[in-house]
Amino acid sequence: MAHFAELDENNIVKQVLVVHNNELLVNGVETESKGVDFLESLFGHRNWKQTSYNNSMRGQYAGIGMRYNSETDAFESLNETS
Repeated sequence: MAHFAELDENNIVKQVLVVHNNELLVNGVETESKGVDFLESLFGHRNWKQTSYNNSMRGQYAGIGMRYNSETDAFESLNETS
């Protein structure tokens, strides 16, 4: 299973959803863009970033109210400075 954070227009996390691995596969390899495609088909927008429950990507697991920093490609608490 993969986790994806929905971002608002200010890159603030609105929710985190789980996507089954089958929705991520391209030639047997999981890809984030395939997960975004799947979520776009459900919700009508592409403002999603994959996050890792074990903190193996984007600094830390995204939580509601956190911000995605596109410069560092990481999720951060709003009280953190860039």
